[in-house]
Amino acid sequence: MSDWRQTLDVLMRERGSALFGYAYVLTGSAPHAEDLLQDALVRTFRTGKSSRGLDSAHMYVKRAITTAFIDGGRRSAVRPKAADVDPTDDAVATKSAIGDHASAVAATLDLHAAILELPPRERACVVLHYLEDMPLASVAAELGLAVGTVKRYLADAVSRLRVTYTDIDFTPSHDATVRVTAPEGQHR
Repeated sequence: MSDWRQTLDVLMRERGSALFGYAYVLTGSAPHAEDLLQDALVRTFRTGKSSRGLDSAHMYVKRAITTAFIDGGRRSAVRPKAADVDPTDDAVATKSAIGDHASAVAATLDLHAAILELPPRERACVVLHYLEDMPLASVAAELGLAVGTVKRYLADAVSRLRVTYTDIDFTPSHDATVRVTAPEGQHR
């Protein structure tokens, strides 16, 4: 087996679910996440060049996922949509599967739905900064943007999210995580 095939095999065995999860958070749909991950893997491994280390391959695939997602958002903005996709279709089963944590699951699903309403670059910045816990400089490097641009995208995204989902608590520190609080017994 060639070096790149071994790298791909190890990458998918050890980090495939994390890469799929990252694509899912961006797209909100399992089929779209699978397509995005597949496209990123093809972009990363299509040349068949010498082996990359596992961490390097993971970084390249993750970057390819982000780039393909943003590019797809640009293309879809200028093309007519065939049908609206309900971002909560995959999540309905999750809501009913966890009875004890129903309000937390509902709040998380609402947050995910609100994130899916953001434009692609804002969504990528929010996911990388708040959900992946990346500092602003790392987000900027990952997306190939200036730190000030990332701050602007985050500010715009936070203001949009606060309009549609008022229970989000964004803390100003660079390593902050998003905290979602739902009143006891209240489902969204």
